Amino acid sequence: MNIDKFRNLRYRLMENRSWPIKYMFKFISPNRDGKVDKIKALLPENGIMTFKHTSNLKHVSITCIALMDSADQIIEITEKVDKIEGVIVL
Repeated sequence: MNIDKFRNLRYRLMENRSWPIKYMFKFISPNRDGKVDKIKALLPENGIMTFKHTSNLKHVSITCIALMDSADQIIEITEKVDKIEGVIVL
């Protein structure tokens, strides 16, 4: 049985009546094996990205603010990033 892991997010996004909206994606990723580059490749090209490393450089916080056209578009990106091992979706 496949449970929609992002059901609450989808519900909150669907409450919004005026699209497009600025949306903030936020992830924490291990800083190894090209994971940060994999995440960057999945995020919208029009987004403004910022990165913050932990003091020991083992993890990176990735924030991307982008204009998104629909809830489905946001969920699709979030689900793809969530499949990358070790990444935390915030």
